[in-house]
Amino acid sequence: MVLTHKSLFVLFLMTSALLVLSRLLVLRSNGRPLSFDLSILPNSKLLAMQENEHHNKSPLISASKGEKKETRNDISRKSDSNRQVLKVFMYDLPSEFHFSLLGWKRNRKSVWPNIRAGVPEYPGGLNLQHSIEYWLTLDLLNSEFADNLGCRSAIRVHNSSQADVVFVPFFSSISYNRYSKLKPGQKSINNFLQEKLVQFLTEQEEWKRYGGKDHIIVAHHPNSLLDARTKLWPAMFILADFGRYPPTVANVEKDVIAPYKHMIRSYVNDSSGFDSRPTLLYFQGAIYRKDGGMIRQELFYMLQNEKDVHFSFGSAQKNGVDEASQGMHSSKFCLNIAGDTPSSNRLFDAIASHCVPVVISDEIELPYEDVLNYSEFCVFVRTSDALKENFLLNLIKNISREEWTRMWKRLKEVERFFEFRYPSQDQDAVQMIWQAFLRKVPAVKREIHKSRRFTRTTLPAEGLMSFHVPNFFRNS
Repeated sequence: MVLTHKSLFVLFLMTSALLVLSRLLVLRSNGRPLSFDLSILPNSKLLAMQENEHHNKSPLISASKGEKKETRNDISRKSDSNRQVLKVFMYDLPSEFHFSLLGWKRNRKSVWPNIRAGVPEYPGGLNLQHSIEYWLTLDLLNSEFADNLGCRSAIRVHNSSQADVVFVPFFSSISYNRYSKLKPGQKSINNFLQEKLVQFLTEQEEWKRYGGKDHIIVAHHPNSLLDARTKLWPAMFILADFGRYPPTVANVEKDVIAPYKHMIRSYVNDSSGFDSRPTLLYFQGAIYRKDGGMIRQELFYMLQNEKDVHFSFGSAQKNGVDEASQGMHSSKFCLNIAGDTPSSNRLFDAIASHCVPVVISDEIELPYEDVLNYSEFCVFVRTSDALKENFLLNLIKNISREEWTRMWKRLKEVERFFEFRYPSQDQDAVQMIWQAFLRKVPAVKREIHKSRRFTRTTLPAEGLMSFHVPNFFRNS
């Protein structure tokens, strides 16, 4: 009986091996990729090497047969030509929605300024920190000139059916900053523009096509688009954070977090080091805040008298920006504490000054975090830990010179990702934001395709009603 069992077992193994090998030969004869793991077979390494040779001919082997060998430059040019570029359809909105808000006077020929002759300036001061839509709009306009294609991440197309996404050029942040504070009896231009924008968008075929899911709308100022956001929620928003948005309107799955434009001077040719930055920990800004920003005053009381710590009130008025630049440039670590919202411009000021950010904001979302590891150049501290006696200072003091230097060097490498420029440059903030949307496109298309599964059995709907209204708004 023992012999019989062994014989049956050997016969079973041989039969199984023959079945697997026959499956392999059939797949290879049809030129189809293997649908199982080669490692389960004997001599799996040899079979895997043969399979790779079958599907991937080496350029060196081809060259030995008289074909031209590819050079490094050829490969580089090929990769540039195969570079994925986001195709963006941009509405030709009336200038009252964009550059006229900056004081630009449009001519009769176009709603857009002639950027080759001159670019309208964005208002200075704190307005600049939320100027994201300005830089993105300029980049799309500039993409139409052939000499500026280079290594850009997005180009403007004039046929919406060829576009990956649709961009809405409404300068919502400057609209809020300039026209939200009203005198008695005065009508709000900001509210008027939002109402007009909603009406315009929901009447467009591009919006009706997918219910706005492929649209990009910038609302970087936390209070911008306060009215329109609840009506345009299917679109992808560009935001500073999610602090004042319910998750039914804005969330990390569909929206993109963009950096603030830093206010302090960039530290050009920074040759400083651990010893040449005498201040251990630096914070200057508004101390008394509401909501999540209460921690600022708690930390102020804990740290105000500590040696080598600068913790004081400051603003952008008068010489505030110059003082902050000098202070951050001479500090090893810079505090970024939650304020009225989870994010603040201070993080990006610290990056520009190569002052290692110490982030105390439990709800913060960070730009491009799907491709950028912030822990390489930032220190993150939970709010509950930061409020413990001596916890924060002990943590920072225990960071060695070598570890700080490593983070300082990494800051100098990544700072270009947070710079807004015109014309835009490769891997600057403008290009990084477009690339973030390029990574969103497959998920957007998947959602659009899913939403159309039952179109044959569902009555057609108009505009926003083609999507269910979130329960958050039904119950409010």
